[in-house]
Amino acid sequence: MNPVDRKLWLASITDRYVRGGMDRRTFLRSAANLGLGVGALGAMSHLSARSGLGLISPAAAQENIQWPEDMSNWLKEAGKPFAGQTVRLATESTPPSNAINSALKGYFTEMTGINVEIETLPLEQVLQKLTLDVASGLGTYDLYYLDQSWMAAFSGDVIDPREKYASDTNLAMPGYNIDDFLPALVDGISMYDGVMVGVPYDIPIFVQMYRRDLYEELGLKPAETMAQYLSNAQAIQQAKGPEIFGTTGQMKSGHYSLECDWTCWLWSHGGSIFGPDKTFTGNDEAGLEAMNYWIELKKNMPAAVDSWTWDGQGQSVAQGIAGQLISWGEFFPSWDAPGGSNVVGLMEATVPPKANSLRTVEETGFGEIPGVGHQGGSSLAVSKYAKSPDAAWLFAQWATAPETQVWITVLGGGTGPTRQSAYDDPRVKANAKPGIAGTTRHLDAVRETIANHMGSEPDLPEWAEISNDTIPVELGRFFAGEYDSPKAAMDAIKVKVDGIVAG
Repeated sequence: MNPVDRKLWLASITDRYVRGGMDRRTFLRSAANLGLGVGALGAMSHLSARSGLGLISPAAAQENIQWPEDMSNWLKEAGKPFAGQTVRLATESTPPSNAINSALKGYFTEMTGINVEIETLPLEQVLQKLTLDVASGLGTYDLYYLDQSWMAAFSGDVIDPREKYASDTNLAMPGYNIDDFLPALVDGISMYDGVMVGVPYDIPIFVQMYRRDLYEELGLKPAETMAQYLSNAQAIQQAKGPEIFGTTGQMKSGHYSLECDWTCWLWSHGGSIFGPDKTFTGNDEAGLEAMNYWIELKKNMPAAVDSWTWDGQGQSVAQGIAGQLISWGEFFPSWDAPGGSNVVGLMEATVPPKANSLRTVEETGFGEIPGVGHQGGSSLAVSKYAKSPDAAWLFAQWATAPETQVWITVLGGGTGPTRQSAYDDPRVKANAKPGIAGTTRHLDAVRETIANHMGSEPDLPEWAEISNDTIPVELGRFFAGEYDSPKAAMDAIKVKVDGIVAG
């Protein structure tokens, strides 16, 4: 099957899935067979799509934002040839997309005369529209929102931003500075086989978060080791349970969120999903050690975690019934927003505990990078089929420019910036205080986690089915008591995973 036919068929099966004409397992397997690693579908790329996080308050949207004069003047001049054109983007509901759509894009249009239409959709519908667009070459969308797991499939359908910036100097925004993007993110979410597929757009990542009031009362300190993290959970549970639990989870059977939690404990105990021979290794000694740790940790969680994805996990903290967690940093600003939670000003963020040991990339398979800070991210890319490619390139630069990232961050969207300079900006640092909408108190932890603790899942087409179905289904069966031991569950997963990979 040639590449065009492959993408047309992918668009067709995605459409059937979205319309309810195909079950999830069949869709995942079919997509994998077509070479698409859709590991985040129906899952995490960005938790804000399902939990309402990352939405900008009406008050913030009305804030009068002043843009640097040199930036504004350049955009006015560069945008003149494209005034009246419309740039179109289909995206998942993410913090940067929400901030740009609700509060910022009008400034871009005012400066350039270029209109912007942002269509916010569930992730599987974003994929549906993207695949149909590239297969048909219609250019319905000028910009593509690319989940990290889609890079391989669409690397040939987008414009390399480095090449565009270097070759078209008239449209190269002064001070854009591609080197300002955090290097770990460029490598982890924007590069495929030597091609820069897009520019880093956002980065959800696991950090350690805890109730300061409980820690102070009980004499606890943020965990520096995994053993200490478990000990802290047990101390909170013993002192405050059952009103407040030691920790919380996102452990719904059959859901990708359960797989995300599992990787954190697996990687932190020196394990990996795959070995260098590309077979499943979650049932080895390190993998079983991780399972035993998780079993003990779960004893300090609400019973309802078995029915929660990230939404339920985040809400459990907001309701004040959990003392600590290792999970998505995007949660944090919503907990500090006045009127939005029962823990306003009480939560703190820091880096994850140090792993007991970590396997190197050479000791894993399919490019898996073990790290306690499980990450998911996306890039913004200009389509090769765009009807307004130059206008789209101007918008892509503006949307990911240092100044725009600052405003996305301080407006309260919950994002983790992808640029080093945004973390250091005085306006971002000024919001690093408790009890305000758009707090940035968690961002130092996010930045350090990206640099030193980030973990990335393997990159293979079959990962869609494995991560969204096989692993979380069998883990759910284990926690429901259908396996008599962690080894039995992990051995069963190995048989299934190795069978899928072997075809």
